[in-house]
Amino acid sequence: MFKLYEFSTSGNCYKLRLAMSFLEINFSRIEIDITKGESRTKDFLKINPNGRVPVLKTPEKSYLPESNAALWYLTSDSDLMPEDKFEQAKVLQWMFFEQYSHEPFIATSRYWIHILNKEDQYKSELLEKSPKGYAALDVMEQHLEDNDFFVGNKFSAADIALYAYTHVANEGGFDLSKYTAINKWLSRIENVRNYITISE
Repeated sequence: MFKLYEFSTSGNCYKLRLAMSFLEINFSRIEIDITKGESRTKDFLKINPNGRVPVLKTPEKSYLPESNAALWYLTSDSDLMPEDKFEQAKVLQWMFFEQYSHEPFIATSRYWIHILNKEDQYKSELLEKSPKGYAALDVMEQHLEDNDFFVGNKFSAADIALYAYTHVANEGGFDLSKYTAINKWLSRIENVRNYITISE
């Protein structure tokens, strides 16, 4: 059985729970409270020297950190990954976009506001991240105006990677009300069989 070391409110950890739910993969969960330094203990650093969650433990007892690496591992031979090589590269393109242009602004803002409850303390940093987060949402909106999903008009790992923090972007101070295409895309994902919420 797979084992997921996670901070359950994290979108990066949710990606893997969501993928395994869609794929009907059995797994167990171990909560690691990053706000209490539990990912920096000596024991956890043996699992992931980078001191971050999620970490996916495979049935072969190998440890795989980094959410999108683990997401790729879980989905690479499934219906959540296109068969076409170029489309597989497009999945990676959007996964890299999520980690470089989306997550640092939307997820970090959410962490400061929703998880740490320190909006006032991080006010200047939040103001700096806001336009960059909206820029990422604008890119997504433009793409989704002509596409139901991010790659090949079929639900894939790319959608899971981007859904995880986009659907809770409001918790980071981002207003999604003007993003018609994004909101339709969110609804499409939430209607996929075996969908689970971030709190499940």
